[in-house]
Amino acid sequence: MTSFVLPHEVHGDGAHKVFAVHGWFADRSAYATVLPDLDRTSFTYALVDLRGYGEARDAAGAYTTAEAAGDLVELADRLGWERFSVIGHSMGGAVAQRLAATVPDRLRRMVGVSPVPASGVPLAGEQAALFADAAHKPENRRAIIDFTTGGRRPAAWLDRMVARSLERSDARAFRAWLGSWAVEDFHADVEGSEVPALAVAGELDPALPPEVMRQTWMSWYPRAELVALPFAGHYAMDESPLDLIRVVEDFLRADAENPADAGHPAAAVAAGENEPA
Repeated sequence: MTSFVLPHEVHGDGAHKVFAVHGWFADRSAYATVLPDLDRTSFTYALVDLRGYGEARDAAGAYTTAEAAGDLVELADRLGWERFSVIGHSMGGAVAQRLAATVPDRLRRMVGVSPVPASGVPLAGEQAALFADAAHKPENRRAIIDFTTGGRRPAAWLDRMVARSLERSDARAFRAWLGSWAVEDFHADVEGSEVPALAVAGELDPALPPEVMRQTWMSWYPRAELVALPFAGHYAMDESPLDLIRVVEDFLRADAENPADAGHPAAAVAAGENEPA
């Protein structure tokens, strides 16, 4: 594995260190919508660009979730973070679970926002072609984003999401990443993990809805919780940013290493759900 320092930006100075990992369609700017309202006193957030994205757009690599987990561990060492939590959106959720498989002793808490399961996402036929060709076809990227948000979002937002995706990802790396997060099945490596794990799923997302989280995340992690956001699809950072912040930070605050913050379990938002394992 090639040593590489992930480009990153650090926000806050709290004792609880947290990595935020983006998904397939964006670099670290995916978290721009929640950034202004994060608790920077309790937490220190490090937003990263994975290889092939943002400031790492031209970085060589295997473009796999395992490699990304290794990159995050190296960055944690450089930052002096012995223990930390991780938030991962979509593909980034698979990266977070790779950390749970490789360095569970260093993970305080793990959050997946519409996380790709550690078992991958089976794609076949026209759907497989739609995703594979999205590397070079903007219209495919738009169709995927529209579908995974329930076909309810404004055209201008869809266009902006596609433009950002094209600008901040390398097409070759984008295609290579698909071969990792969609295909690889490493759930046997995380099943039974004692890392507290929160899955946040949008009820408007037909691809990775709460039901998929119940079948995967909730069945693998003994200390798992599930929160469903009723008015979000696959992109909760854009669709329900304040609800997402509240749910995630309440979960992080419940960490046993912060006794003063205990007693704040992740709360379901209006018409949502909270399902501790």
